Amino acid sequence: MGALGGGSLKLFGRRAFIRMASGATLSFLLPYPAIGARTDRSSGRSRSLLTIWLEGGPSQLESWDPHPGMLGLPRDFAIKTRTPELLISRFYPQTADVIDSLTLIRSLVSREGDHERASYYLKTGYRMDPTLIHPALGARLAHEIPDLNLEIPPFISIGEWIWPARGGFLGARYDAFRVVDSRHGLDNVTSRATSDRQSRRLENLQIVEKAFSRRHHFAESVTLHEANTQDALTLMSSEQLSAFQVDAEPAAIRNSFGPGEFGTGCLLALRLVTAGVRAVEVTLSGFDSHVNNLETQKGLAGTLDPALASLMTELRARDLYDSVVVLVIGEFGRTPQVNALEGRDHWPHGFSCLVGGGGIQEGLVIGSTDPAGESREPEDPIRVNDLHATLLTRFGLDSHQESMTDVGRPMAFSDGTPIDRLLKLR
Repeated sequence: MGALGGGSLKLFGRRAFIRMASGATLSFLLPYPAIGARTDRSSGRSRSLLTIWLEGGPSQLESWDPHPGMLGLPRDFAIKTRTPELLISRFYPQTADVIDSLTLIRSLVSREGDHERASYYLKTGYRMDPTLIHPALGARLAHEIPDLNLEIPPFISIGEWIWPARGGFLGARYDAFRVVDSRHGLDNVTSRATSDRQSRRLENLQIVEKAFSRRHHFAESVTLHEANTQDALTLMSSEQLSAFQVDAEPAAIRNSFGPGEFGTGCLLALRLVTAGVRAVEVTLSGFDSHVNNLETQKGLAGTLDPALASLMTELRARDLYDSVVVLVIGEFGRTPQVNALEGRDHWPHGFSCLVGGGGIQEGLVIGSTDPAGESREPEDPIRVNDLHATLLTRFGLDSHQESMTDVGRPMAFSDGTPIDRLLKLR
């Protein structure tokens, strides 16, 4: 990492830094703990997690678990897929051609039916606790499996969200780095001042920072202002910033992901995991369909379907399938019964997700739900914390290993049990 005032760095203005720092903590470039660091790929590439977060609670019935002819769905609603005997919603024709690269879990169960609490649970593997904030799965992976050659954030969130993925008791440096608009790269990473002028500014700032640190050491350790400045300088001078330039992709590839911000975000996520980013989350919002559920889910499927299909296709084409775990999930599902407003309400009692790649067993269909919608209990229920334990295991981590919270309380990485059938034998 270059020192402050180094002539080889591309320097930037104070206002630009403030704008940049306000959007995300930049201390991702501080030294990471060596404990628990490991790589786990036969190809020599360290695994990455790419999560497609379907905010609002997608309907399993209009996506991966249709019951045609029942529960408000027409008889011709389901279509065949490349996975034998698996039918999914006709809203996902392109995904039907690649779903054999993924495993479908139809029986996720949760006790959280509130958006905020359920989002927290799905992202951390723990239910809310008033005494601490648990780290999101991506933050945990970034913390435990550092890449010292990475000069861009190890955990990145793309798109708009309500409840962000946090570093929790691991610290703010592990909060997801936010990219709101994936179509224009990162803002404020080019200097507006000459190198000489900015060098003088930073030399003066360094004097002030050292004086402040001597007098207010605790405040400096909390704000990490000096570290953030150094991190921003390193980021701005890094060749790895090219990973954010989606326009570098051929037009045919860009178009295959579909129009709009979400498709571009999935393509950006592909470029980021190619560059070695440990965890990327791409959000597609709008699934909270209490009113006019069928048309809402259909419209969102038109956005998700081409992006997901192209993502899986490109992972194969770029030889990344075995090194990137893909997770497609939301905070819960929707009720089997349609309400008076032609909507579906919250349903945590048997909902769906897709997971595959990165050493996860593909082509499985796990669990089933009652086609009549009368039972809350799915067959072969899968707990959210067990899914988290499985993913941690796939990354070479012991899900029962403990880390110390910021209040001195030991906390296991997960309180779930790995699902052996999801783990490919090495």
